[in-house]
Amino acid sequence: MKTISSVVENYIKSKPFLLNGLTLGIVNLTSLARIIQHDLENEMDKEVKQGAIVMALKRLSEELDFRINHKIEKTLKGMGEITVRSSLVNYNFPINPRVLNRQADFLTEISSLKDVFYTSSRGVNETNIILSESISDILEKHFEDEKWLVKTDKLASITVKLPKDNVGTPGLFYFVFQRLAWDGININEVISTNFEITIVVSEEHIDNAFKVIKDLKKV
Repeated sequence: MKTISSVVENYIKSKPFLLNGLTLGIVNLTSLARIIQHDLENEMDKEVKQGAIVMALKRLSEELDFRINHKIEKTLKGMGEITVRSSLVNYNFPINPRVLNRQADFLTEISSLKDVFYTSSRGVNETNIILSESISDILEKHFEDEKWLVKTDKLASITVKLPKDNVGTPGLFYFVFQRLAWDGININEVISTNFEITIVVSEEHIDNAFKVIKDLKKV
């Protein structure tokens, strides 16, 4: 049986930015109740009073603040070292049997080089390789017979060490990405391991992105 509380919760959870605004306490509950009343009545197939919606929203915002924000804030405060790198290039190749072999040869050649950045991610149809601009000529030498789909330069990365409990913290990455989106920062690529996350952005956004990430430790 559908209840007002369950229908309101499902509705709010389907609207990520509204959900976060509710947990931050910056949403006027009476105005929101009036806006969503028609949708809730259609969902429940009966009349729903605004006062009941406001009460459900109030309870939900208090529960979400405890269930989500407190755990996320604790994890964010435990973030460790932040490392920034600039002058990066992103290559995007279609997957084929040659790419892995050429990637292996490339890694062998650069294995002794210090202070260079390299990371790779593989999807179903594409492989991304992000590296320091200083070794891009080496990559292009090994991939001279391959045609990349996209090449993007003038990139920078921010790598953050995460506490061990980050894996069990729902919504952590969403919270980080949302703050970056609010500041108009477009994310070019994301690379993560269990206890690190690297966010790649354009060099023009790196200072602002660094400030946003650093300020997250103060939430």
